Amino acid sequence: MNVILVDEHDRQTGIMEKMEVHQKALLHRAFSIFIFNEKNEMLLHKRAGGKYHSGGLWTNACCSHPQPGDDTRAAAEIRLQEEMGFNTVINKAFDFIYKVPFDNGLTEHEFDHVFIGRYDGEIKPNAEEVSDYCFKPVEEIKNSIQVHPQKYTAWFKIAFPKMEAYLQSAAI
Repeated sequence: MNVILVDEHDRQTGIMEKMEVHQKALLHRAFSIFIFNEKNEMLLHKRAGGKYHSGGLWTNACCSHPQPGDDTRAAAEIRLQEEMGFNTVINKAFDFIYKVPFDNGLTEHEFDHVFIGRYDGEIKPNAEEVSDYCFKPVEEIKNSIQVHPQKYTAWFKIAFPKMEAYLQSAAI
């Protein structure tokens, strides 16, 4: 699988195989999706244990990389269906850049496009991607991150306060 290399303004600079990008810590395009139910609870999922990094950790509804030539929003919608087994309307919330090294020698260095949506129907997660899921109130997640940060993915701990700020400034 190839990913899209970008500069700090999200302008494409090249294409490279995903694992090589993570080994070289190169900035690349990614997306994250945050889903809320009618009670304004956030959907979390626990990454499957076999993932190439961060297996067994809790994170937002869906994260991945658009493929070369893909529209980022359309790729996010497809990946949400593939990972969590449902479709819903998602809208762009914000972007951010982060860089986090992992113990296995890989580094996530992403220009992350963050989308937000609502969903209250059936969830059918892909067992290769997701080992568990739940909806939780934002305040409960915030407290859990403070008490048990080791239970959450690195990018989620960076994105979560940005999502909190977004929720305070916009109606979802």
